[in-house]
Amino acid sequence: MKKIKKPLIAIFIIANLYAILCGGLYFFQDNLIFHPQQLPQEYDFNFEGDYNEVWIDATDRARLNGLHFTVPNPKGVVLYYHGNSGSLAQWGQIAQSFVQKGYAVLVMDYRQYGKSGGALTEAALYDDSLRWYAFAKAQYPTTPITSYGRSLGTTFATYVASKKEVSKLVLETPFYSILDEAKSRFSILPVEKLLNYRLPTYSFINEVKAPITIIHGTEDSVVAYEHGKALYDSITTTTKTFVTVASGDHNNLNEFEAYQKAIDALFE
Repeated sequence: MKKIKKPLIAIFIIANLYAILCGGLYFFQDNLIFHPQQLPQEYDFNFEGDYNEVWIDATDRARLNGLHFTVPNPKGVVLYYHGNSGSLAQWGQIAQSFVQKGYAVLVMDYRQYGKSGGALTEAALYDDSLRWYAFAKAQYPTTPITSYGRSLGTTFATYVASKKEVSKLVLETPFYSILDEAKSRFSILPVEKLLNYRLPTYSFINEVKAPITIIHGTEDSVVAYEHGKALYDSITTTTKTFVTVASGDHNNLNEFEAYQKAIDALFE
């Protein structure tokens, strides 16, 4: 009897651990995907150059916050969808390199990031991304708009480019889908049944008519280089360019010459 009990106890422990892992992924998935920094509404941004703090209203009346960097007679507009952590307190700095090249920049905080409110849902994030495009188009009706995404933001940048007219789509450290990322990290779990988010960049990308550039580092510790390459390989409907940054990680590509040359070629 004791010999029978031991395997049963082991099975019971393993089953409970598996259930705990599944529950943890399901109930804490927002914390795994999104890492927002919230800012007080009275927070004052402090960046170089001319810029305005702007607000738009979402369909559910959530107020969304962004920064609009302006230049005289801009060559174009960069609509920038940032990564999954921080807020505009840091991401506003990213505008400087584009402004120096003569581009206006609109960079925004997602729901629950910075001063932006609203409930986080995938559908709402897609709708918000289109509303920011509409804001940019209203300010610059005849100026070329670049849809630029970084990491998490690559899905929203691609979604916008698949629905609206843009001059080019630039994706930095993109993933194939967030479901694909989850499967690579939690391969023993039924992630397809547990995740509320899909973020299927691959399903939008072949609806994009504008030229697409993907930039990825070979040593990316967050989104594997192979995942960005898989997204690139899936593109069959438009001109595409893949920029490999040898030894580049997820957050340091701007330190490499290959990245700088690619950005210069795209925006000079």
